Amino acid sequence: MVDEKDASLPIGWPGENALVSAIRSTYLTFLERRGMLGLSNPGTFENLNREVSRDVFLTNFMFTGLRAEWNKPLMLFTAVFLQGTMENDGSLVARSNYRWNDSLITKTNAQIQSGQSMLSIENDLTGKDFTASLKGMNPSIIEGGLKGIFIASYLQSVTPSLALGLEAVWQRVAMNSSPEALLSYGARYMGSDWIASLQMQSEGPQGSGISSSYWRKLTDKVSVGTDLSLQFAPGLSGQGGLMGGGLQKEGSASAGAKYEFRASTFRAQVDSKGRSSCLLEKTILPAVRVTFAAEMDHLKVYIGADSLSNKQQAKVGVGVAIEATSEDLMEQMEKGT
Repeated sequence: MVDEKDASLPIGWPGENALVSAIRSTYLTFLERRGMLGLSNPGTFENLNREVSRDVFLTNFMFTGLRAEWNKPLMLFTAVFLQGTMENDGSLVARSNYRWNDSLITKTNAQIQSGQSMLSIENDLTGKDFTASLKGMNPSIIEGGLKGIFIASYLQSVTPSLALGLEAVWQRVAMNSSPEALLSYGARYMGSDWIASLQMQSEGPQGSGISSSYWRKLTDKVSVGTDLSLQFAPGLSGQGGLMGGGLQKEGSASAGAKYEFRASTFRAQVDSKGRSSCLLEKTILPAVRVTFAAEMDHLKVYIGADSLSNKQQAKVGVGVAIEATSEDLMEQMEKGT
């Protein structure tokens, strides 16, 4: 028997529509079975191989010369985080995070270095088993059109160990140049103590490429990582330098290791281009960290007046950083937690 409330519903109301009810039931069943898989958030597509590129390798840590840093949060609230970093060469980096809710966060990064400026705005939507991101670098419309670099990505866990995703990039350097676009596909697989990732870039103006990485935790204090990449670019024919001479292929390989001690961290890395580098971070006080970096390029080519010659080139860096906040708290604030 239909009660008075149900009888008052007009014919065709969504609650009484068989098609809508079937779709809703199917969707709820899908969510229920999806939850039973026990999937976790895979992170962002940008950090597909974060254990190798951001933790083991020296890419984000290497520097030369003398460097002094002072890091201090400018403001800290429940949903807002602001931080500024200034180095001895006058470089300035400012970061801010604003968490709209538990799933959506906006990250802003501004840099001024050697007369050059860069602004990036990123929005991350984090679900239980996926992450969707939209990022803009140096966006501008003041010249009568849209220019800059825009990146949209999505990474989805499909099993407790496997995540698949894609990334689309659109860029225009100047209004008098044509826009460029490319698409990349990625996969990430997690084992008990190892992680492997694969990324393939579709053919664009600069060609196509494929890269893979492998990370493994040997002990609680030691982890290693490798990265292999192969790039394909349009080659030049031997007649007048015209296009159409086939594909140019260029590959590279890198391997690195990270050792964690009680109050210090040591990283070392070698690559197929003849470079070897190492970096030691030492905490001498709870808020003071000293860093020593060194790099040797064994295959550096110098162009002389008449010929090419090989000569080793060495770079050394020494830095001091003063942290006004602990690293654990800084990481939590950057993530917006």
